[in-house]
Parts: sequence; structure tokens; C-alpha cells
Amino acid sequence: MKVPALSVFSAILLICAFFLAGCPNQSAPPKMKGAGKQAAIVTTEVVRQEPMPVDIQVIGSVEPYTSIRVKAQVNGQLTKVYFKEGQDVKAGDLLFLIDPRPYDEAIRQAEANLARSTALLRQAEANLQRDIAQEKFARDQAARYQKLFAEGIGSRQQADQYSSEADARAEAVRASQAAIESARAAVKADTATLENARLQRSYCEIRSPVDGRTGAVLIQEGNLVRTSDPELVSINQVQPIFVTFSVPETRLPEIRKYMASGTLRVLAAPSAADPAPSVGELSFIDNSVDTTTGTIRLKAVFPNRDNRLWPGQFVNVTLRLTTLPNAVVAPVAAIQTGQEGQFAYVVDGGVARVRPVVTGLRAGERVVIERGLQAGEIVVTEGQLRLADGMPVRGRGEGKK
Repeated sequence: MKVPALSVFSAILLICAFFLAGCPNQSAPPKMKGAGKQAAIVTTEVVRQEPMPVDIQVIGSVEPYTSIRVKAQVNGQLTKVYFKEGQDVKAGDLLFLIDPRPYDEAIRQAEANLARSTALLRQAEANLQRDIAQEKFARDQAARYQKLFAEGIGSRQQADQYSSEADARAEAVRASQAAIESARAAVKADTATLENARLQRSYCEIRSPVDGRTGAVLIQEGNLVRTSDPELVSINQVQPIFVTFSVPETRLPEIRKYMASGTLRVLAAPSAADPAPSVGELSFIDNSVDTTTGTIRLKAVFPNRDNRLWPGQFVNVTLRLTTLPNAVVAPVAAIQTGQEGQFAYVVDGGVARVRPVVTGLRAGERVVIERGLQAGEIVVTEGQLRLADGMPVRGRGEGKK
């Protein structure tokens, strides 16, 4: 059967229309770039203007203000210990007693020798007065007989005899004066011996030279102690107390600069999280730099009335040089580093904008902004990896105070 040509043509048109209806419309207008982009969720914080401390933070160690090794200065038996180990003592408190009996005997003997020497001195002084009187009488007699001899009444022999007697009496006076000097020297020697005996006796009572805390007693009661023995006990003075630390030599000029204008405060705490560190003052800068480490040693003194600092302890030390009164301060987390230097994302009208910044001193989690940010601006502190310049943001904690 022969199919009409018109019917075939109509069928072809229908098939083409079917396939064309299933194809996408290539002439539809494209979407605008960035249309429908969602805002990134970030954490923000406000840039502040506030006082900013200029600090140097290092690790230091606590040292006693004074460390005393108590040793015996005389030999003898240790008869008494007057304190307990670890006890706080005051300067002048009696710590130990060494058997004093041999030294008491030495004192009594020295006193007896001094009394004898004193008596001999008095006897010599009396002899001198006697000899002076006798010399005067002999001189008068010699003068009288010399006059009689000159007048032809007396003999020459008698005149010469009385002159010789006067000369002998003069020599006796000089001998008595020498005896007095010898007696006085003996008195001085015996006095020195007595003072030395008393000094040796005082060494039997060992007293604390400073206020401090005692350590372990190394020699117990009943033992024989000698001057060559090691210490009996050690005493550390902990009120006040020193904290020693080292800083890089590059910080020395500014430390000396601020120290010249006033006392520098030093904070010390056993842990970084301590809310109330001990407060002291910088008291010492070493006279040379350690060439092996490039640091210089400093020392601060603390009252330590609460005994929070202990000798040998490691502490976190903060040396406060000064305080900037009106510094522009931002969180450290807001500062990013790129190929062109440091920058921060500033939120302006719901959009993050890249802002180059120049930072200065840092204290903990905050940093001084020398250029690039102003107080009151909002910066992104978390979520910067998802941002680009001009991207819309939605902050949580925006305007945080």
C-alpha cells in the first residue's frame, strides 16, 4: 500500500518538535556573579584604647636574701639544741649550747692573773712614790753638805757621799718607773687574756645571726663538735627574699632607661595562672653579659611577708618597664600575616575588609596597634580562613565589651 508523501513529512516534523522540546534553552541569561552568596559566621571583638603595660616576661628562680651556715667556733660537747628543724628564728635567738665548763675555768684563771698583775702594779706605784721621796731627801742632803764644804765647815768626803746617795736614789726612781711600765703591760696582757677567755666562752652559746628559717640539724645533742666540722644547721632569710632572672641583652638599654627614671616593679608567681602575683622591686643588674647565652642577670627583692616565695622555686617573672596610657589595643588572634605583611579583617557594614596593620608591644593575648586600626573598630578574631576581602560576614559576639 502506498503511503502519501504529506503524511511522512508531518511525522518527521512531529519527531523533530519532540526532540527540540527536551533540550535546554541555551539562550537563557546567565546568573549574576556572587548572587546568592551566604555570609560567613565569624567571631569579632572591638579594638580598644586603654593603658598598656610594657613588660618583659621570663622564668626566674627564688633565692634566700641571706643564707647562713652555722658552724662551731670552739671545740666541745654539744649539750643542748634549743629549736626544732624548720622553725622560724629571730636574730639573737639561742640555737645551740656547747659545754661551757672548760671555758668558765679559763675565765676564772684569767681573772686571778689579772688581779695579781693589778696588785703588782699598785706595789710598783707605791715603790715609785717612796723612791721619789727618798731621792728628794738625798738631793737636799747633798746640796746642804756641798754648801758646808764650800764654806769650809764640812769635809769633801761627806759632800761626795751625799751626792752619790742622791744619784743612787735617782736610779731607784727610774727602776721603779720601769717596774710600773712592766706591771702595766702585764695588766694589759692579763686583761686581753681575760677578754679572750670570755669571748671563747661566748662561742659556747651559738645564736642566730639573722631572722630566718632553719634547716635540718646535722649534729645531734651529745656529740663532740669541732671547729673543722661542717655546719650544724643552715638558716635562710626569706623575708625579704630575692628572685633572680635573666633577660636578653638587647633589652638592657630600655631597662636602664626606665630604671633611671624610677623604681621598676617586678611580679613573680609560681604559676602563670596565679591571679595575685607577689610584687617586688628590681634591685640589681649584673655588671657583665653572659657571652654564652647573650643574657644578663637581674635580681629583684620581695617583702614575701606571706612566704609565698620559697628558696629554689621556679617562678614566672614579669618585669614592668612602663605603662602606655592611651594605646590602641587589639586581640593577638585578630592579627594575620600574609605575603605583604601583617593585616586584620575589619567588619564594616556587614562586610569583611582587609586592613594592613603595624603592631608593637604585646602583653599576653593583646597587642598594641601602632598603625592601621582605630579604637572602636570591629575586627575578626576567629574564622579568618573562610574570608576574603569584601565577603559578607555575620559575627557572633560582635561589639563584645
